[in-house]
Amino acid sequence: MITIKTTEGLQAFCDMAANAPYVTVDTEFLRERTYYSKLCLVQLAVPGDGEEHAVLVDPLVDGLSLEPLYALFRNENVVKVFHAARQDLEIFYVDGGVIPKPLFDTQVAAMVAGFGEQVGYETLVRKIAKSPLDKSSRFTDWSRRPLTDAQQTYALADVTHLRVIYEFLAKNLEESGRKTWLEEELGTLTDPATYIIEPENAWKRVKTRTNSGKFLAIVQQLAEFRENYAQTNNIPRNRVLKDDALLELASTKPKSVNDLNRSRLLLREARKGSIADGILAAVKAGIEMPAENMPKPDRSREKLQVNPALADLLRVLLKAKSEQLGVAQKLIATSSQLDEIAAGERDGKALSGWRKKAFGEDALKLCDGKIALRAKGQTVEVFEI
Repeated sequence: MITIKTTEGLQAFCDMAANAPYVTVDTEFLRERTYYSKLCLVQLAVPGDGEEHAVLVDPLVDGLSLEPLYALFRNENVVKVFHAARQDLEIFYVDGGVIPKPLFDTQVAAMVAGFGEQVGYETLVRKIAKSPLDKSSRFTDWSRRPLTDAQQTYALADVTHLRVIYEFLAKNLEESGRKTWLEEELGTLTDPATYIIEPENAWKRVKTRTNSGKFLAIVQQLAEFRENYAQTNNIPRNRVLKDDALLELASTKPKSVNDLNRSRLLLREARKGSIADGILAAVKAGIEMPAENMPKPDRSREKLQVNPALADLLRVLLKAKSEQLGVAQKLIATSSQLDEIAAGERDGKALSGWRKKAFGEDALKLCDGKIALRAKGQTVEVFEI
């Protein structure tokens, strides 16, 4: 088992990988106590059975640069293979400003290939690689050194089995003509905007039940302060202010430290010092915000005139198409997207790209009364009227 601890060693592996058709990649990291993930280990593998074809890279070693790896990520002649890549890609984008291309995510590919919704790596190892997977080291502290033999074996298995899974899924998608489906689905993962969090928009992720402009203005200011503070100090946002406490403060509108001390939900650390000062300033800014600058809630769904009977028929059609194609229903269309179609909306995700061919065209025909559904044994059949 090889662990790379020098930039020169990493360069040598990446030079070899540059001549391979693909490289499988995984990471181990910690994020419980920080805003940004702390990269603790990188696992890499290329086709081959030799020890040198699958390695661990220790990014915690002083003087080791990941630039050779980032150069490999930019090499579009080599496919970069991940499983559930979202957090891995965020780490590399934040650290190196790079998004691996071309990208292949086996979790997304498995959904397209009919393995169900958000299928886990362990399931794919069992079903495709026909091998058990020891997950006992999954929740260990990856920042501690030295790593145990069990940790290293576990980490390396995450990229060695991935070679078999990738080759199987890539062949499956090529033969089924669904390779372009996968490329379309990976668009969000390869978009740098996915990994950029704008503090002024952080309020949109806070679930509220009140659409009052003044209330939302305070929520916006508190969420923006929390995001800025968490990023600057590299601590989890919930260590600054939890969502339930944020909503409580937006409702009670504290004006002093004494008011903060009356909060039921505020963390002790947030009742004093720079966090308390930031909270009070954010509440004040929200209260004083001009009406024209207040955030506007998304009321688009309130305006939808959904035909409930048609929405039910679309759900039956979706189930039939899902079973016919062997693709998870939620990958094709969500319940809210079906409601939008039943309300007359025609520019949704379910009516574009590969989904239009797989489901959208028949969905529109169903809405227009050009096709109908009927039971045939244990299945539902689509027929033209």
